[in-house]
Amino acid sequence: SLTGSPVTLKILQNWVPRVSHYFDKEHYTYVGHQIVIQESIEHFGAVVWPGALALSQYLESNQEQFNLKDKKVLEIGAGTGLLSIVACILGAHVTATDLPEVLENLSYNISRNTKNLNMHKPEVRKLVWGEGLNEDFPISTYHYDFILATDVVYHHAALDPLLATMVYFCKPGTVLLWANKFRFSTDYEFLEKVCNIFNTTILAEFPESNVKLLKATVREN
Repeated sequence: SLTGSPVTLKILQNWVPRVSHYFDKEHYTYVGHQIVIQESIEHFGAVVWPGALALSQYLESNQEQFNLKDKKVLEIGAGTGLLSIVACILGAHVTATDLPEVLENLSYNISRNTKNLNMHKPEVRKLVWGEGLNEDFPISTYHYDFILATDVVYHHAALDPLLATMVYFCKPGTVLLWANKFRFSTDYEFLEKVCNIFNTTILAEFPESNVKLLKATVREN
């Protein structure tokens, strides 16, 4: 079940999808830093989606509520890396993950935007939802304070592995922050499944872009 009364917000950055097969560079400013993101329309993961802007903005504005300093943060479906970069700037130990074909651009963006800053060095790793979790991220070694996910739910066939991945990484004490543009009935069906498994709160809604930002935690027995 959902709890909480969400705040209504606007995404402050203009988000304009690019209709170009060439690499474009987008400029963003979060936490006093200019972030330059290289994106390409050739892959879903290589474009900045509105959920990443919404959660980046929210984390910047709510640092007391969600203090990332020295926390272990895992982003699943990191895409261009914008949100992971913001989490780094906010002081987190960040592991940014995505599919193998996305990692080159992801690594490039994270490296160029964090290399000269005094912060924990971020890590970029392959993560295919639902595959090899115990082998690549054994529970005995890996525990995260925050799981970040933005626009990971859309019209694709990997929703069950995605949910399994969220469940795998969300342990007692872990906070899942998930921002998503809600477009299809499948998005709401996924939300219902999340609500059935976790304690779920809508933190904010961005009506102009149909983005909802949710917090989920493991239910205490």
